[in-house]
Amino acid sequence: MASQVLYKSLLLSAVWLVMSACGGVEKPLDAETIGERQATVRGSAAITDAGIDQARQDAINDAISNASSQLKKPNSGALLVSDVKVVDEWQEGTIYHVQALAVLSQSQACRSPYRKKIVATAFPIMNPDQVSGIESQDLFSGIPREINNRLMESGDFVGRNMTNSVLYLRPDVAPEVNVDGRIGAPVILDIARRQDAQFVLSGVIRDFKIESTDYIRGAGPLSMLKSTMRDFIARRSVGIDVFVHDGFTGALLFQHRYTDSILGDVTLPSGYTVGSDRFDSTSAGHKITEIIDQASEDIRKLFGCYPFAARISRVENNRIYLAAGAQDKVKVGDRFKVYSASAADSIGMGFTDPIGMMTISDVGPSMAAGNMESTSRGIVRPGDWVRSFTTP
Repeated sequence: MASQVLYKSLLLSAVWLVMSACGGVEKPLDAETIGERQATVRGSAAITDAGIDQARQDAINDAISNASSQLKKPNSGALLVSDVKVVDEWQEGTIYHVQALAVLSQSQACRSPYRKKIVATAFPIMNPDQVSGIESQDLFSGIPREINNRLMESGDFVGRNMTNSVLYLRPDVAPEVNVDGRIGAPVILDIARRQDAQFVLSGVIRDFKIESTDYIRGAGPLSMLKSTMRDFIARRSVGIDVFVHDGFTGALLFQHRYTDSILGDVTLPSGYTVGSDRFDSTSAGHKITEIIDQASEDIRKLFGCYPFAARISRVENNRIYLAAGAQDKVKVGDRFKVYSASAADSIGMGFTDPIGMMTISDVGPSMAAGNMESTSRGIVRPGDWVRSFTTP
């Protein structure tokens, strides 16, 4: 009996170490804790006209649901299934089955197997007179640039900068897009296509007003003190809208307004660049840096777990080349669903049926190539895209 307990403990520890290498573990766990946070589960789904690949994904989703129910405990709402490894799969008649090993994590953010490309555009200011000519002019390109830098540092994104491009000729009506007379999704898609990006980051500096010191309300000693100090201590409000659009459909996926108030020396001297120590040492720069940190963290949490997508750059017979490679964490043996970019299908990547499957056989730094499988149900063209299976 003692030897069986020891064997089980060693086996659980070994399994945990294997999964740690794939997805990362916050801290070492003993066998008892591992047993409480992992489970072997099964899932199944009917094979329909959508094909075996869709049935497999549905079966995996069923296994994830079963794992969540099995591992969920009181007051464990913050826990989620962060890693699911399929260890066996088979077909019985018209039913597809999978057996998986699931591990519960206390982290709200998942570890994506791929890095997703995001392109940043300029953040215009709604009231240009709120930034004087003697203040830093780097806000408009610096804020999105630094959000992009934070996202790249997380390891989940590959950043591209087009911070000389403005999506909002009228910042007051953002996120309504209007560039050179073109409105809406086509502008987003054009920018994403030029940078081979999955997401497009944009925003607006909606408020950066210094509180007026011309008039001090009230009377008495307090009013006199405020009047005396108004040339040394001022207040400035800051409000920044941040948007993320899908680069394949043009859909608005993220919209949030970040607001704060700056007290003290509210100016940003000319020549101070966003992200520099000098910039962060000022009261105004420090508040903007805090907003940049919060926005990048919100975006990372929301899109770090999104399925990976990439464009097809070239097609030669049955050979498909992707505008993604080792920098995106694409690996030999990876399988992707292939979607058509035609007008009929572009409205719903993931909601329309894929035209086939491809398997990666060669990977370069920024490109990868593979072959279509025999299950292809359509013609693949440059400009079409591939998508990973849904991330658990």
